[in-house]
Amino acid sequence: MAMERSEVEIVKPRNDKREYRRIVLPNSLEVCLISDPDTDKAAASMNVDVGSFCDPEGLEGLAHFLEHMLFYASEKYRVEDSYSKFIAEHGGSTNAFTSSENTNFYFDVNADCLEEALDRFSQFFIKPLMSADATNREVKAVDSEFQKNLLSDFRRMYQLEKHISSVDHPYHKFSTGSRETLEVRPKAKGLDTRLEMIKFYENNYSANLMQLVVYAKENLDDIQSLVESKFEAVRNILRNPFDFSGEPCPSEHLQVLVKAVPIEDCNKLKILWPITPGIRHYKEGPWGYISHLIGHEGEGSLFSVLKRRGWAISLFAGEGEQSYAFSFFYTIIELTDAGQEHIDETIGLLFKYIKLLQDFGVQKWIFDELVAIRETGFHYKDKIPPIRYALRVALNMQLYPPEDWLVGSSVPSNFAPDIIQQFLNELTPSNVRIFCQSKKFEGHTNLTEPWYGTQFAVEKLDVLTIEQWVEIAPTENLSLPKPNMFIPTDLSLKNVHEKVRYPQILRKSPFSRLWYKSDTNFFTPKAVIRIDFNCPESNHSPEASVLTKMFTTLLMDYLNEYAYDARVGGLSYGINHTDTGFEVICLGFSHKMRVLLDVIISNINSFEVRSDRFSVIKESLKKKYENYKFHPPHSQAMYYCSQLLDEHSWPWNDKLEILQHLDPNLLSLFTPKLLRKAYLECYISGNIEPNEAELIVEHIEEVLFKASNSPSKPLFPSQHLTRRIVKLEDGLKYFYAVEGLNPSDENSAVVNYIQVHQDDIKMNVKLQLLALVAKQPAFHQLRSVEQLGYIVLLRQRNDHGVHGLQFIIQSTVKDPLHLDARVNAFIGMFENRLYEMSEEEFKSNVNALIDLKLEKHKNLREEAAFFWKEISDGTLLFDRKESEVAALRELKKEELVEFFNSHVKFDAPQRRNLSVQVYGGLHLTEYKQAIENWPPGSCQIADIYNFRRSRPLYGSFKGGVGHVKL
Repeated sequence: MAMERSEVEIVKPRNDKREYRRIVLPNSLEVCLISDPDTDKAAASMNVDVGSFCDPEGLEGLAHFLEHMLFYASEKYRVEDSYSKFIAEHGGSTNAFTSSENTNFYFDVNADCLEEALDRFSQFFIKPLMSADATNREVKAVDSEFQKNLLSDFRRMYQLEKHISSVDHPYHKFSTGSRETLEVRPKAKGLDTRLEMIKFYENNYSANLMQLVVYAKENLDDIQSLVESKFEAVRNILRNPFDFSGEPCPSEHLQVLVKAVPIEDCNKLKILWPITPGIRHYKEGPWGYISHLIGHEGEGSLFSVLKRRGWAISLFAGEGEQSYAFSFFYTIIELTDAGQEHIDETIGLLFKYIKLLQDFGVQKWIFDELVAIRETGFHYKDKIPPIRYALRVALNMQLYPPEDWLVGSSVPSNFAPDIIQQFLNELTPSNVRIFCQSKKFEGHTNLTEPWYGTQFAVEKLDVLTIEQWVEIAPTENLSLPKPNMFIPTDLSLKNVHEKVRYPQILRKSPFSRLWYKSDTNFFTPKAVIRIDFNCPESNHSPEASVLTKMFTTLLMDYLNEYAYDARVGGLSYGINHTDTGFEVICLGFSHKMRVLLDVIISNINSFEVRSDRFSVIKESLKKKYENYKFHPPHSQAMYYCSQLLDEHSWPWNDKLEILQHLDPNLLSLFTPKLLRKAYLECYISGNIEPNEAELIVEHIEEVLFKASNSPSKPLFPSQHLTRRIVKLEDGLKYFYAVEGLNPSDENSAVVNYIQVHQDDIKMNVKLQLLALVAKQPAFHQLRSVEQLGYIVLLRQRNDHGVHGLQFIIQSTVKDPLHLDARVNAFIGMFENRLYEMSEEEFKSNVNALIDLKLEKHKNLREEAAFFWKEISDGTLLFDRKESEVAALRELKKEELVEFFNSHVKFDAPQRRNLSVQVYGGLHLTEYKQAIENWPPGSCQIADIYNFRRSRPLYGSFKGGVGHVKL
């Protein structure tokens, strides 16, 4: 069979300068080639139409296990993990995932290194090497992944939904796999898991069931030649596509109310229906239309009524599966405690709103409005990293014809009211499935889901019961949404008077400082506005911190009904609590941004506490603090590390205690104090002219500072807040050990943190290069070889300009003291590797890091985030990338070795080390031994806050107005 080149035109955004081509190789492998001459990174994604639904009976998780194993090695590249090593050393990353009907493998790499990366990648689909030793080790990795997920409410509820379905449909299966399903049970049946996996691969991985995307800087002809040479040897066994037709939920699994006990304290109501998959009518977009209306949050919406009753915190509606065979439509409502007492009425309200939509009929103006929003979003879509783009296109290739690989179902084009009405009519009481999770069900369940152990009970419903719920539901005026005033209509680009590379101070006053950067790179009708309110009253105590959090959360709550349309129209916003006050962020299309910002500022100025909403937000925040104990141990270890290092961080349990006693009056008294003294650090960039930017800040000052009744006054120089970090002592190793907060969680964790230096260009690049060189070997040794746990990470850490390295491991296999010892053993092994590194390898790593630093920002949001960090930290090194590249070009291997010997090596004289250890349920005996027999030469931290008070602090880069330590 000859190679087929398709002349079909792939629909692409108007502002997309990339070129696309579809080809089909002689082995029937379908490929999308993407040429982007401006890219810094190349990427590839291989989608295989074989997923967990294809697992053989009695080998649950085999497809997922195969995904893990393919990464190890191939007959051509036999060294274990050499693929990951090559990618990491050339500025890239790799990943893969297994879904119900597909498995996807993807990577990115520096643009000049694509050929070898692609050659290594292609071998997984030609001749993988699945050794017996690696198989035995990787079973432990899959089991660690399962153990990590055991207490995840999301995973538990998803598996419960699958459990209550037909045992004859693959939807019913357990998909992750575990030691039980991949080792214990197969052995008992006389099965060799490795041989079964090889058989599964050989019988199912076929080129005609694969879709490949390759994203590169070369022209299409060159990319095509590369792809042909690398992938022509992928076998095509003419495997028929898998067929998953049939109903996963026959009648006995419909009209059910399932009550489940969650791990965290939460009340969630999930109402779902088996439906006709939307993909079959993606040009008409029926479920997009329906989810837009059921999930709306504006006036007259279902959520608005539930919120006014004090019953709901959030609501989501939409289609859940991407499959031709079957699908579900979900409405997910997070309930308050009061809402939990009114589940029947809440469900009745949902059906009442569905009836309203059916009675009104399909509205063309709503469809046209959605099309306008979606078209604008598609044609002005931000560029994203090539790895994410390649993955997105590869997944679309499995579902859509070539012309729609990029647009997918995002822009419906055919108005077909009969089809939309037909789909709407599928949401009936006769085929509904209702899942409710709440701690209130504890002691009232009689069933256990077998894989995750979720306690639940099932009640059979009938149509009459649901009709009674509709009758008793509130009679508030539900209505269709009003026309969206935030849809941008002016998409013209403003004149750029002066092309500048970096932000400039455009305006200064006693109240504020304005940084401005015009759009000289992306030429899109979008903007970013950030207003950082520096308020001394905001964080001087745990009580002030909680009150500020309540203030910002209530502001978002008040704005939601009005500003929801802005989010729908491509204009997002946020009011967020920060360490030094709060910030207002607007980003998206610039046309109506000023309108939205003015309303936000007006709401800040006229803020009043509404006792009904205060109670709801207080309850929600209380549960958030209480549920902290259910965070995974590695997250707890990270939290304790931040508590030890950050001078002004308050513990969650202090906040929880304070929250119990807060009332609306306390917040009413606090808010004027919060706003009485403030300084605004402002950043505006994108499609906004300089004079507009100045007018925006002037208006904010007029409203908040200069009006006769304005609450705010400028700060005194002495009041500007800073964030300062504890300085650890040279040559000392600190230990902080603690029991995990959830006794049921068997996982333990360690964070081994090595503090190195305060922001300095030369030191920065040494640390970054060391992290780049060590990252993949650390993962290989500690996870792949020693199998210490699924979560094994080596990362750089940056606390407001204080830089370091941290190893993060979560494990059920070993206790934290052992994990910590293995980290130190790895550092000893890595020492030899570093000394033996050739000059050529050193230069290769330096060049990889330089390529990473020279990567251009993909979009306005990414650029703004980079510059804002410099402003926020007070470092103001807007040319940081260029300066660090220059330092890298001068760096010698001897300097890197000397840096390692001085700061990182186990007995380094300037090594400053902190080990935070969280002991899970399996390792409580080891915890008692650890605190009684502390390692010699180490310093035990018994109390976080005594330790913090006793240590010196790094100086802050953030001085007063205009004063910056450089």
